Amino acid sequence: MAILTSRNFLTGTLMALTALLNACASNSERAQPLLQSLETKQLVVVVSDDWDATTASLQKFEWQDGKWQAVDSAYPVNLGRKGLAWGLGLHPAQQGYYKVEGDGKATAGIFDLSSTFGYLPEAQTQMPYQAMSGNHYCMDVNSSPLYNQIVDVAKVGKAAVDGSTEPMRRDIHKEGQTIYKKGIVLDHNPNNISTKGSCIFLHLWFGPDVPTAGCTSMEEPQMDKLLAWLDPQKNPRYLALPKAEYEKKQQNWGLPAL
Repeated sequence: MAILTSRNFLTGTLMALTALLNACASNSERAQPLLQSLETKQLVVVVSDDWDATTASLQKFEWQDGKWQAVDSAYPVNLGRKGLAWGLGLHPAQQGYYKVEGDGKATAGIFDLSSTFGYLPEAQTQMPYQAMSGNHYCMDVNSSPLYNQIVDVAKVGKAAVDGSTEPMRRDIHKEGQTIYKKGIVLDHNPNNISTKGSCIFLHLWFGPDVPTAGCTSMEEPQMDKLLAWLDPQKNPRYLALPKAEYEKKQQNWGLPAL
């Protein structure tokens, strides 16, 4: 029977550790970037100058032939009146400030785009669409069991929406406002955690350089193009980051070159 000396044991241990480290490095190198692991084929990219900026540029990208292809030129959008903050979405947990209810910040990170809404009976889009009535509200009331959900008063009762500042027919309840005439639900805070931010949309703007309460807004012709382009079969996602943060995340998240 062979006798294993301490020297042989040490050598064998080092060889095993080296093999393990090499395997880990190899697996890390083979790991897919975040967006590719999510099988995202359409990406709405919003990039601002910094965390405090209230305006940004939006550009659409599609995954083709193993790389991101720009669909059209970038165009201006408005962000929250206090800029950006990390939101709760598809990205890993991050260091830094996270959005809370009423802070006036739009959400940074990667998010699903799952449905659309508006004032009209139907919309020119392949995405699921819900026509809003005067009975529809998005619940922004902390501690409400309906927090961060669009509800119908006819179904939940008038008392359930008391205190909500987000009627979905703002043309009826907010002096003719048209900003929700056409919109897209951004799936921030999908678990509807109270105080963590609610009712985050892409919607029409009041005008250039007019910030939002925490959404992303744009002019109507650009919204029309976006609605027509989105394809639920391509797992469309929304991404918003300040430029410096975008550059840090570009490789690991598999972001397009700007």
